[in-house]
Parts: sequence; C-alpha cells; structure tokens
Amino acid sequence: MSRVARSTAGVAALAVAGLLAAGCGQGGNVSTVDVRGTATAAPTGSVVDGEVIFTIDGVPDVVATVASDLATPWGVDFLPDGRGVVTERDSGRVLLVTPPAVGGDGKTTGKQGEVVEVGRIPETAPGGEAGLLGVAVSPSFASDGLLYFYVCTDEDNRVVRARLDGDELGATEPVLTGIPSGRIHDGGRLAFGPDGFLYVSTGETGDDQLARDRDSMAGKILRITADGEPAPGNPFGTAVWSWGHRNVQGLAFDDKGLLWASEFGDSRADELNRIVPGADYGWPVVEGAGGPAKYTRPELTWSTDEASPSGLAFAGTYLWMAALNGERLWRIKVADGQVSDPAAYFAPEGDAASEYGRLRTVARAPDGRLWLTTSNEDGRGTPAAEDDRILLVEP
Repeated sequence: MSRVARSTAGVAALAVAGLLAAGCGQGGNVSTVDVRGTATAAPTGSVVDGEVIFTIDGVPDVVATVASDLATPWGVDFLPDGRGVVTERDSGRVLLVTPPAVGGDGKTTGKQGEVVEVGRIPETAPGGEAGLLGVAVSPSFASDGLLYFYVCTDEDNRVVRARLDGDELGATEPVLTGIPSGRIHDGGRLAFGPDGFLYVSTGETGDDQLARDRDSMAGKILRITADGEPAPGNPFGTAVWSWGHRNVQGLAFDDKGLLWASEFGDSRADELNRIVPGADYGWPVVEGAGGPAKYTRPELTWSTDEASPSGLAFAGTYLWMAALNGERLWRIKVADGQVSDPAAYFAPEGDAASEYGRLRTVARAPDGRLWLTTSNEDGRGTPAAEDDRILLVEP
C-alpha cells in the first residue's frame, strides 16, 4: 500500500474560457490517503447498437496489443477515422496505426493493427530525453489535414505542423520557435483545448531558474493559436498560460473543460495540477505540497518511485496517468474540479518486475478504449521481446 497527499481545497467547475478571473493560489489543506495497488478483473465494456460502452466501474484490463517493436513511442493522437498518429522520439518517425479489429461482441480479434510510416520530422535532433515528442491532430483536420508536432532541434524546441495527404506527410512548417531546449526536461505534450487553442507543455531544460522567468517559454504551459500567436485572453499577453513548472509531460481536459497537468518532481514529489491561467506552480521554490500560499498547490502528489508521470488522459469520470519509474497506470476520480481515490494498476509487486515496464503515454481512443505506450527502449528501461508496445486497455 502506498501513500499520496491529496488537496481538499474546493475549486469551482469553470469552463476554460472563464478561468481568466481565477487567482494564482488555490490554498486548502493537505491530507494523506491510502492507495491500493494492482488489481485485475474482467473487462467492463459492453456493446450497444454496435457502439462500445464502458461503464468504468471495475478495473482496467489490457485486452490486446495495438502495435509492437516500436522505438520509444512518445506522442499519440487520433484521426477522425479512428487511426492513431504516433511519434517515435529518437527516430523522428510519424506512424499511422490502425486499431485492432473488433468483433460484433466488442472483443478484439487478437490481430495487431497495421503500422504505416507516413514520414519523418527532419528537424529532430534526438539525445537524452530530447527528440520528436508530442503530436496533436488539428480540430479542423477534415478540412485542413494538419498535424502538429513538438520537436527538439539543434537550435531550439519548437512546434511545427505538416499536412497529411493519405498516407504521406508533407513538409513541415514552423508554428512556434525559440522554446529553450536541453537533453533533459523538454516537456513536449500538445493538446487542443475545447476553446480551439493549442496548449503546449515545456520543461525548464535542467535550468530551474527558467521556470521562474515569466518571459521565458521554458518551464511553462503555453496557449497559442493554430498559427502560433499568443491566444487571445492569455494572462500576460504572451504565449504563457501558467508558469513555475519543472517538466510537464501530460495534459488533459476533463468533461468540465478544466485543464489538468502531470508534472515530474525532482526527488521529493511528483504532481498532478489543475491548471489556472496565470498561476505560478512554484518550481524550484516548492516541490510537491506546502510552501507559501502564493504558489499554486498540486491536487495530488506521489513519491517519485510511484510515478514519474508522463502521459495523461481523461475518460469516463477519471484521469488516467501513465508512470515511467512507477511502472503503473494511475486512475484518478474527477468531479467538479476535485480529484480523489487514486488507484494504481499494472504495478510491480514485491521484488517482481512489472508486466509492462515503463509506461509513457495514455490516450483515449475514439471508441472509448485507452492506448497505453511502453517506454522500455528509452535508455532507462529493460525491453521485453516485443517492446516498445502500444497496449489496448479496456477501462
């Protein structure tokens, strides 16, 4: 049984567009709650009129392998037709992955999906934690065909976009350049919000004072237009949406339009934060809970051996958070801007290795299932024969 710290502060269930009036501090008290470890059970999905319905009242279960033998898959998003767009960090490859076939009973046939390389991002300069990272499908993909990528180059970290024409990716076009880069702490997650703007997570590249510099794009969450301009209504008139972050690699919007972020701590605590525009999340002055009230407190914290969180997704009434060092998938209940009842699945037990190893990215597919990527080929894991894999999880 593990321990986490949970904020019990009340927060208003506000839409993203209405968050601009919010203050920088959330306040509240912090208490500890018990979190139970790995559990297993039968899948909880059913099929109604050909549509997969998930009650999410049991526990998640891996029901198939979507793809295998990948090289550090990092970003995952989905086309309108249900195919996944997947990036590989070190190779710079962009893959189109067809979901496994599903029978009339909602169960997969056991065959993996087809994997097609549609192109490479030539600017990619891999090294350490750097490379081709996040991907986001344009909300207007049906008309513009655009994919957005976060890429670490020899000059900087940047957001680029390219048009997908059938199974061929066109030339890249810079959207936002000049984000500080490093071999560690590059952030890299992209997500279009319900407001239509693109949210970009960055890291402080190992220079923690960049997180304290509000004029720097490092150690921030950015909010930009599809063409790379600061989005209207940003709190400082720049691209910066929130600041004081160490290394955010997970972004997810819940059913109320609230933005959540998973963040790597240093040695004391990893964090799940509810993101308020203009808020200062305290790094490096504060790590985890506590500290002066002017810094926004995390909603949940974990020890670094339980988490090292990367990807984050929202499905049902839960946030799902993939853990690298923790080698587990966290499920966290969300209701009206508050989080509770975190539970861990697929975690190692005792001295035994976990079944799937390091988990990098979790994304909700259009059918309601989760795609969960392993990250055992990233230089810090122990690869299995078919790694890296994308696992199909029925929540």
